[in-house]
Order: sequence, then structure tokens, then C-alpha cells
Amino acid sequence: MSKVLPFSAFRPDPAVVSEVAALPYDVYKRAEAKEFVKDHPKSFLRIDRPETQFPDDFDMYSQEVYDKANSMLADDMTNGTYIHDEKPDYYIYELIMDGRSQTGIVAMVSVDDYISGTIKKHENTLAAKEQDRINHIYNCSAQTGPIFLAYRDRNKINDVVNRIKRETKTYGFTAEDGITHNVWVISDEADIDIIKSEFEAENRIYIADGHHRAASAVKVGLKKREENPGYTGDEDFNFFMSVLFPESELAILPYNRVVKDLNGMSKDEFFEKLKGVCEVTEADAPYQPISKGEFGMFLDGKWYILKAAEDILSDDPVDGLDVSVLQDNILGPILGIEDPRTDKRIDFVGGIRGLGELERRVSVDMTVAFSMYPTSINELFEVADAGRLMPPKSTWFEPKLRSGIFIHKI
Repeated sequence: MSKVLPFSAFRPDPAVVSEVAALPYDVYKRAEAKEFVKDHPKSFLRIDRPETQFPDDFDMYSQEVYDKANSMLADDMTNGTYIHDEKPDYYIYELIMDGRSQTGIVAMVSVDDYISGTIKKHENTLAAKEQDRINHIYNCSAQTGPIFLAYRDRNKINDVVNRIKRETKTYGFTAEDGITHNVWVISDEADIDIIKSEFEAENRIYIADGHHRAASAVKVGLKKREENPGYTGDEDFNFFMSVLFPESELAILPYNRVVKDLNGMSKDEFFEKLKGVCEVTEADAPYQPISKGEFGMFLDGKWYILKAAEDILSDDPVDGLDVSVLQDNILGPILGIEDPRTDKRIDFVGGIRGLGELERRVSVDMTVAFSMYPTSINELFEVADAGRLMPPKSTWFEPKLRSGIFIHKI
């Protein structure tokens, strides 16, 4: 049983929503964030990254910075930037990229479901990376960036969503990056009851993207419980804001790899090693794998197709992932990348950047690049259901959910 509830959102006035909505805080380096905010003074990024309001050498993790985020958010909630829906509602959030639509439901999910494992994870989190968001959520008393969750399709929820999407939009705008964002409010109590009961019948929800933000929101909720020992479980701090997408709406992009050198080998020696684990053929164009067990490789100005030998493939939910096959048979034993989380000789390139970025990196600072077949959403579910963890950089989701369109006060 999953507790997925409507909530009373703060959301931008329709006149300014396109100016307020911002990419997630962690897609920007500090200098990039400051430059963007300078050119977009209403962007929510200034609140998500409040160090943009201070000199470049100011400690971005100081209490003064988080206090600034709180004061800017409070100002926006009183100066007409935000409106408040007094009645708890669900919201439909559609993102359109390159003609492909992805539609989810904005709602609150339960801290207790996260703790119990009903909300399933496939990545570990780092305490140091969580702390900034813990401080931000706690000092603002608000969750501002929704967590990207997935669930297996439920026809009754799909029916409600598809019907309401034929009605007038609450928001509809296309951002500078070409991504279209549409929002509808689900306010009818009968529809709310259908969605709530359908999720109650589901005992598996998956974190697709945002493991650190989810962990941070949960830890703030637990801290609030300590501060309020008489809590009932119904308070807003017992929940965190998410967008839940049915699996049929989701597509995962590949997360490609680039490596600094050939681990002391010549090109011929490297190819000789590869023959032991895969079939290598030269490609006549940049190669994006079209099936599992295939890899593209760019080396010395040429593209190659690598097809993994049958004896290195696996039915294990983790060992069978293409990212694992590449790591366990080529990156580790041949190229010497023992721990891809810490080794400085490897870097990761999101599939959204295309194969041209792999060629560029090889021409600038790397020697060899590998293009990947994307991990499937079902593979993600299988790993999480088995209580296992994916290797680092296994999935890349696009488009990114915008921050600042929905605020959940706690």
C-alpha cells in the first residue's frame, strides 16, 4: 500500500510561471548559476542556489546563504509571484521534448513509505551531498524541487489523466531550451479518490531520479518529528513532493563513458585484449547501439561496434546490465578502471549530448569513448525489486523536471 496524497501547492501566477520555472539546482556549476540568475532575475534558481546573491568567494554553505533563500521565497509568496491553492489537489505535469510527451502526477508521498522500502531505491546516497538540500529544505520550511518517481501503469489513473488533459491547461509554456511544460489541476473529489485508491493498491514505487533530494527530504521530515514529539503522521513534514510517472511514459537515455588512456597499451594491444570478450567490427558512421550487449567505441578517429560474447552476459539484474558488462569485462580488467566512482581516468557523458560530444571529448582530453545501449525502465524496476543497487551513472533521464512550479510547505 502506497500513500500518495493531494496537497495545497504554492505555484506561480500564470503570468510569470515561464520566468520562474528553473532547471534543477544541481545541473549548474556555481559560476553558471550566478550568470543565469543575473540574466533571469525571476528564476527560481536564485532561491535554489542562494549563493548567487553573494560574492563569488562567499561560503555557499553558510547559514546566511540559507537564510537568504528563505527570505526570497517568503517575498515571492507575498508579492504576487505565487498563489496558494487552499484545497488539496493533485496536479498533472506534462513535459514535451522533441515531440515526445511525458506526463506524471504531482503529489505528496510518504516518508514512512520511503523508510519501509515501499518507495524503492536503486542508488546509494552520499551524506555530504545531502546536507546542502537538508539545510535548504529545513530553513525554507519548503520542498521546492520534486522527486522523479515511477510506477507500473494503472489504467484507472491513466484514464483520469487522459480525460483531464483534454481540458483547459492551467499552465502551458515552452522554455528557452525548447522543452514544453503543461499543467492541469485535478480538483474534482471523485477523481482525487480514484487516484488515491489506485495508489493505495500499489505497493511498489520507484525513485527514477533524485535519490539525494529524496533522502534529504526524508531526513528533514525525521528531524521535524523529533522537534514535534506529539506528531500525528498527517503533518506536511511527513511527506515529500514528487512527480509520479507511469512506466509507459518514461524513456531512459544512455549514459556514455569516456576514458583518458589505454592503460599503457598500444592500440593493437588493446584490440587484442578486446577480442577475448567481444566481437569488434569497424563502423562506417558514429554508432549508437541498437540492442543489449552492444557498444559503440570511438578510438583514433574511427567508430567500432563491439558485440559482447555470450559467455560474459548474465541474467542477474545487476550483472546483466550493459553498464556492468562493460565495466566488468573492459573498463576494469582491460583499461584498469577499478572503481568508476572515484577513478579520475573515466568520465560520464549523458546521452542527451549525443555522439558528437564523445568525439569532441576524445579530441580534447580523452582517448577512447564508449556509446551505450540505454538501461530500460524495466531493468531499473528489477534491480530495485531485488533490493540491489545499480552501478554509478547507469541512467540518464530527460527532460528534467523544473523547480519552482510547485512548492510544498512543511
